[in-house]
This record gives sequence, C-alpha cells and structure tokens, in this order.
Amino acid sequence: MKILVGYKRVVDFNVRIQVKPDGSGVVTDGVKLSANPFDDIALEEALRLRDKGVASEVVIATIGPADAQAHLRNGLAMGANRAIHVVTGEPVQPLTAARVLRQLIDREQPGLVLLGKQAIDDDCNQTGQMLAALWDRPQATFASKVEVNGSTARVTREVDAGLETIEVDLPAVVTADLRLNEPRFIKLPDIMKAKSKPLETIAFADLAVESGDHLKTTHYAPPSKRSKGVMVKDVAELVAALKSKGLL
Repeated sequence: MKILVGYKRVVDFNVRIQVKPDGSGVVTDGVKLSANPFDDIALEEALRLRDKGVASEVVIATIGPADAQAHLRNGLAMGANRAIHVVTGEPVQPLTAARVLRQLIDREQPGLVLLGKQAIDDDCNQTGQMLAALWDRPQATFASKVEVNGSTARVTREVDAGLETIEVDLPAVVTADLRLNEPRFIKLPDIMKAKSKPLETIAFADLAVESGDHLKTTHYAPPSKRSKGVMVKDVAELVAALKSKGLL
C-alpha cells in the first residue's frame, strides 16, 4: 500500500508573528519557515506504518512557491520515499488544496491519505474533510491512534466528550491530532540521503484545478494588548466591575 501525506510549509511555531505596518499581511521576509507540526505528525505515522510493513511507500506532497523544495527535502530526510511539489506563488485556501490533492490521488492511487488536522497559519481544519468529500471516501479526523488491518483502519479520535474509536474502509483520509505520536529527530546522514531522493515538480496550472479561493482577506491586525489586572475587595465589587465592562 502507498500512503500520500500532505506536507505544508508554515511560519515556524516558535516565531512571534508580526503584522505588516499597512495591515496587508504578516511579515515573512527573513522569518524561519518549517513544516506544519501536525503534518510532521502525519508523516511520522505514515513512516511507522511503513516500518510495520503495512505500507510499501510514503509520498509527501506540498503546494507552494519554488523555494519550498528545501522544505520537502526535510520530509525526505525524515524518511519519505519521494516528494511531489505543486508549484504556485499564490496563497492557497483549503478547497483549492483539497482539489489539488484529489488530482494527486488520481495519479498516485494511495491506499491511505494522511494530513495534519489543521495548519497553524490559518487554523482552518478543512482540507482533510473537503478532500474526503471530493474523493467520496471515508474520513477519520483528529486521530490519536491509527491501526491498519487489511482493508480497514481502526482510528481513535479525540472529540469534545473524550475519545471515539471508529473503523473506516480503505482507501480513506485520516487527519492527525497532536497526541498521535512524536516525530523522529532527523540525523545528518538522513539529510545527505535526502538529496538523492526523487522530487517531482508539477506546475499548478498543469493540474487544471478550479480555484476554490472564494474568501478575500481585507485586513490583518495584531491582537489587542491585554489590560492590567485589577484587585477587588470582595465578590460584590467583582460583580460590579464585570457589569461596568458589559460582561454581565
């Protein structure tokens, strides 16, 4: 079985985001870019399934500008067999990403598609669900445990009420939650090996994907600064303070 993993590049989670002075976006020049943490978890799970003999090949795919190849080499160093880079200089919204991945599914015919449950740049949490709908295949989101047995996958999901375990027929889409695993550390020899692994480049226009980018962002603004705390003497004073702020 082949596993296809979505592997998005985002601003590193350790970086403090700065909004551009004109409010047109966030500053990315000179900012460290890394793999989306949830996608790293999805890739780690795919590699573990391959190590168990469940899968024979792990393919990673990203949609991004030409300089995203270094990002894909990181995934290859982690252990993926090969990579696919869909090149576009434009921002991609979830529906367009799902349509691109649907095209790659037709090309690759994977038995399982693993994605991070969401990307930390937009926090949309939509691509996996949209892809499953476009593919007309089962989905198991927010996975904290994945067990593949033949033509089915048993997935433990993290839901509001606790944990839910479901079985889905393969092929299917599974999105990884934070507690699914801890991604492996990349060693220097693996980085060197990754340089010779196959990396296919596809122009976005060559896939003839209809854009699903119907949302337009008009302005960005940083969060308002937190006000200082106020000491109150008793409950009555607390209630009065909350009422004065319109919170009660």
